[in-house]
Amino acid sequence: MKKLLLAATFVTAFAAAAAAQQQRVTVAVSVPSADHGWTGGVLYAAKKEAELLTKAYPGLSIVVKPSPSAADQASALEDLMAGQKLDALVVLPQNSDELTEAVKSVKGKGVFVTVVDRGLKDTSIQDVYVAGNNPELGRVSGAYFKQALGGKGDIVVLRGIPTVIDNERVDAFKQAIAGTQINIIDIQYANWNRDDGFKVMQDFLAKHPKIDAVWAQDDDIAIGVLQAIQQANRSDIKFVIGGAGMKDMIKRVMDGDKLMPVDVLYPPTMIATAMDVTVAHFIANAPVRGTYLISSPLITKENAKEYYDPNSPF
Repeated sequence: MKKLLLAATFVTAFAAAAAAQQQRVTVAVSVPSADHGWTGGVLYAAKKEAELLTKAYPGLSIVVKPSPSAADQASALEDLMAGQKLDALVVLPQNSDELTEAVKSVKGKGVFVTVVDRGLKDTSIQDVYVAGNNPELGRVSGAYFKQALGGKGDIVVLRGIPTVIDNERVDAFKQAIAGTQINIIDIQYANWNRDDGFKVMQDFLAKHPKIDAVWAQDDDIAIGVLQAIQQANRSDIKFVIGGAGMKDMIKRVMDGDKLMPVDVLYPPTMIATAMDVTVAHFIANAPVRGTYLISSPLITKENAKEYYDPNSPF
């Protein structure tokens, strides 16, 4: 996907970079620790891309630094700036509130800043923003529900955490099913967490004797949902749809699992796209400033192999 997204830029940019490969450039990549599946995929993709890029460009140095909390991430940025001269920072913030000032301080030292996924409160700080298309994730999911349920049914929805990202997904999903007889009979936050997904789904199952389908919005949540359904031995639920592209979920789709017939992509590899864009700015002097949105296609049995990486932790 990232190759398609950046092809127009990189065909020219990296071709022109051959004479500049010895240029000394230091890039820091600051990401959350692998505290759940998706962030595990982010860290895996960041390390993998760092290895590929530094092999391709001998003058390039990339430091990948995971942090377990927002406070730790802010401290890590201070340490990275103190320990070396940084040319660029690629950062996926733990949250917007606590990281905005920390990243602003880095920007104040003349560092090129690429922000990934969770935006900052002050967008003027960033040179580049790379993210998944959250409204599209909601629209694609809603369109599938509309088609698969024939425009009618009772469904439940598990949200992520109270964020702009979550709002964009849910609002777009609701718009996609508007005008149908699909009714959201319950909706609760599950914090993009499989344990919370299990608990919330248990609550839904206890309250509602008939549920036609579940929009979990997220693959980690979906794991908990599926466990709750299996434990309750409920047969009324036709399907569960998550989102992100977890390899276990893609494998279910590939294998024709009736309860998990499709998934919607929100790839952790967007961190690699952000790194590619940032490096292109220095190595090839490419015009990369702006916003890059990674599309959220529907993953089906027919195309699942394109998105399946058996070696990924996510």
